[in-house]
Amino acid sequence: MHSPIGDLTISEDEGEIVSIDWGWARDQKATPLLKNAKRQLEDYFDGALETFDLPLRVEGTDFQKQVWREMCKIPAGKTLTYGDIAKRLKVSAQAVGTACGRNRFPVIIPCHRVVGANGLGGYSGAGGVETKIALLELEKAMMPL
Repeated sequence: MHSPIGDLTISEDEGEIVSIDWGWARDQKATPLLKNAKRQLEDYFDGALETFDLPLRVEGTDFQKQVWREMCKIPAGKTLTYGDIAKRLKVSAQAVGTACGRNRFPVIIPCHRVVGANGLGGYSGAGGVETKIALLELEKAMMPL
């Protein structure tokens, strides 16, 4: 799909979304689930959707899944620091950052809402920090200094 942050490819396997990747993939068959995911993402980019309702196949370590669950608790327009999540999970902020970087569902699992204590921090998606800024601006989030 085309989006304001670049082309995204949504992938499905056996009735679950398995990833959202940067760029354009060829030869995809449009299924009802992929059409629904595309519609929800379009609604998000139009400012009409804040929370996604899609079956995700979330694969990772138990720790990564904990971090991703914490990210999903951050409402649109809000941010938490890597340190905030680290304190909740009693781990290092760096470990949280590493888990954020392994998120296979950008936008849907909102790693862009996790920022550094002294600024935005990084973003592993296409466009890097500029994409993170665009998503936070879309959500009208307060930008960290």
